[in-house]
Amino acid sequence: MKKVIFIMLSVVLIAACDNAGKKDAQVEKEMAVNTEELTGEIPELSIYNLPSTWTTQDNEHIQLEELRGNVLVMVMIYTSCKAACPRLIADMRNIEKQVPEQYLGKTKFIMVSIDPETDTPQRLNAFAKENEMEDDHWMFLRGTPEDTREFATVLAVSYKKISPIDFSHSNIISVFDEEGVLVHQQEGLGVDNTETVEAINIEVSN
Repeated sequence: MKKVIFIMLSVVLIAACDNAGKKDAQVEKEMAVNTEELTGEIPELSIYNLPSTWTTQDNEHIQLEELRGNVLVMVMIYTSCKAACPRLIADMRNIEKQVPEQYLGKTKFIMVSIDPETDTPQRLNAFAKENEMEDDHWMFLRGTPEDTREFATVLAVSYKKISPIDFSHSNIISVFDEEGVLVHQQEGLGVDNTETVEAINIEVSN
């Protein structure tokens, strides 16, 4: 599976590089991170090469590169999901609880909606409050259907709309290093997340 993911990352991210223009503005970080080592060229397989713009639960527009310098823990969900997504959220919360508090300032737990039509910023904001995910290290993102599909390909997540309010989808939690390169994936619901937590701690402590 890792070989397949590597190939998918290469195809999608190289294509994104070809289509993306160079950014002129210097990114202002929300967290205090050491950026001196992050001023070089972005790695070829980094998700920060994707040119897509996303909207947060606070109705702010960001590009993924603005998260550079943080370890990212990402999962794709949708807020009206009543089956798998609540369990994925529970897994994310369980992982967060195991990360040392001093590491949370350089870690982002990010939920990317696979249903941007329904999941407006207002809905995502309400969902964050309902699930007590209002700390700075929690983030919800909504993009265009095209950008969402492209990002799902990068994460090797498949999803399909099976009714006006329901999707079938993969259950994968992905960990990216501070340069946006995939370092670990956890697949399934309620699985042992020891390796995922270890991957986060290793990347944050590097």
